[in-house]
Amino acid sequence: MADSRATSFGAQAQDYEAGRPEYPFDAVAWMLEIMPAGAQRVADVGAGTGKLTRAIAHAPGAQIVAIDPDPAMLAALRENVPGVPTFLGTAESLPLPDDSLDAVVLGQAWHWVDPVRASAEIGRAVRADGALGLIWNIRDERVGWVRDLSRIMHRSAAEEALAAGDPVIAAPFDTLDSESWEWSRPMTREQLHRMASSRSAVITATPEEQERIHREMDALFDDLEFTDGVIDLPYVTKAFRARRG
Repeated sequence: MADSRATSFGAQAQDYEAGRPEYPFDAVAWMLEIMPAGAQRVADVGAGTGKLTRAIAHAPGAQIVAIDPDPAMLAALRENVPGVPTFLGTAESLPLPDDSLDAVVLGQAWHWVDPVRASAEIGRAVRADGALGLIWNIRDERVGWVRDLSRIMHRSAAEEALAAGDPVIAAPFDTLDSESWEWSRPMTREQLHRMASSRSAVITATPEEQERIHREMDALFDDLEFTDGVIDLPYVTKAFRARRG
């Protein structure tokens, strides 16, 4: 995670938690269903404030740990998902023993890592036939106003990476399977602003650029029809999975 934007989120951890969506249950279940029978040891890497962590932690019998390079994000995670062990670390340097996991998952994070080094390191920590799961919530830019919103905020590193093709993985993992889910999230104007404020391109922008983004977002929202102060923001969740060879 050499890109400084990857560790910028802690400055806006509360906006991240409020503005970012949860992951669809079906997508998370699909990612993990290739784990070996009886498996339950999972590490959420790049766990952030715990969006993906809590989806897995609620599964019966799950034993999950959360890993992130940003102490501020892990502090927020401990508030949001009490009782989950947390560790500082990255996909390229996991603070876990060899063959100690049944699966490693990354939500909104693989685009920050070195895929060859991360695949090798995760392969070290995951037992034979263990799983690697990658998942992203991406705003559906086929909708006109969502496309305008992305133009105002600038496309994220995740959006740019997925637009270029499927994520790259390396040995010891096999070919990726993929699936997608379409859904929408009701959001207020404030939540939309907080979503924007949680994005690395906005966090690291100059105060002048942040002000421009806020102003142009308001102008866009003034032209939209909010029903009872809420509008549906359409998403496509893209999930990928691979088994350790």
